[in-house]
Amino acid sequence: MPGIESGNAEIYNPRNVLEHPDFKVLADGEHPSKDANIAAFYNPDHVIHLVQKPRPKPGFGQVLLHVRANGICGSDIHFWQHGRIGDSMVVRGECGSGHESAGEVVEVGEGVTQWNIELNGSVPNVGDRVAIEAGVPCSQPSCDACRTGRYNVCPDVVFFSTPPYHGTLTRWHLHPAQWLHRLPDNVSFEEGALCEPLAVALAGIERSALRLGDPVLICGAGPIGLVTLLSARAGGAEPIIITDLFQNRLDFAKSLVPGVHTILIDHGSTPKQSAELIKNAAGVPIRLALDCTGVESSVHTAIYSVQFGGKVFIIGVGKNEQVFPFMHLSANEIDVQFQYRYANQYPKAIRLVAGGLINLKPLVTHRFSLEEAVAAFHVAADPSQGAIKVQILD
Repeated sequence: MPGIESGNAEIYNPRNVLEHPDFKVLADGEHPSKDANIAAFYNPDHVIHLVQKPRPKPGFGQVLLHVRANGICGSDIHFWQHGRIGDSMVVRGECGSGHESAGEVVEVGEGVTQWNIELNGSVPNVGDRVAIEAGVPCSQPSCDACRTGRYNVCPDVVFFSTPPYHGTLTRWHLHPAQWLHRLPDNVSFEEGALCEPLAVALAGIERSALRLGDPVLICGAGPIGLVTLLSARAGGAEPIIITDLFQNRLDFAKSLVPGVHTILIDHGSTPKQSAELIKNAAGVPIRLALDCTGVESSVHTAIYSVQFGGKVFIIGVGKNEQVFPFMHLSANEIDVQFQYRYANQYPKAIRLVAGGLINLKPLVTHRFSLEEAVAAFHVAADPSQGAIKVQILD
């Protein structure tokens, strides 16, 4: 498989699973034993199905986890239904899904002496509850990205569930101890799994330089938009306006943050028309817009909504090439900024949840067992089901 050469890439080489004699695609209605290592996989034929794979043994620096909660992300659905995100992330074979996960330590490998630095050097033990940071960079001093703390752009990163690497939506998962984050007693597995999308939002909040009292627009009330809303409120944004095409999502946003102003976007309206509604609702010039959709028309709406000297920060993922209103941006000195995944956000996310500043619990609207993962994907992919976050629990 191209790009798989050494280090973590070789340790997590998908062929180690696909070519193992215990690997098989499960037939519809097939029920393996409760101890079997089952997982949800997609393939180039756009089929989502369960597989059985070997239960791994932890090597040096690794722990074996029982994954207890896993959320379905929009990227999981995109890989299943479209087979790719951009030109570099393409489903070319059987590939395991899932990267929003939390679990329990069941076995500790050799050389595991401590967690990450924020946990004061304590040693991982069987039974510890952890959030799983899904992106594992090379961590080599020769890597500029890792050395400077921007490990999200490490060229040798293994990001679980991004092809070709198998994901964490499985019963038993191997992970480097250094990329696990212990959960406090008052943070559940479900909340631990939700720390992954929260990390995305927090990275956007941090890089956008949101300040206390800033008037903020959030475009999109899907899962990322909602955790961005919670983060912006925790960060002291006021007023906050949130937009969406679906009233039920705006109603959900209002239930999370009663003070938010909601704007239902009409399919037939132009970005300039939508921007006028947004500016009227805000009542003050909007300094910052956080686009959580990646949709071109939504980005245009954000651009026309902010004040002279404002910023449009794009968290969402969209199509490869888009057209922006260049002269409006130029004449109004509006900055446009982007984000790729996240770095250095998990410890902060866990502190915010444990400390009660961000309440993620209402976001989980649908729950399924691991054996029901295929049905869970179909619910997550169907807007008529009203799902915000579908989680698979084991």
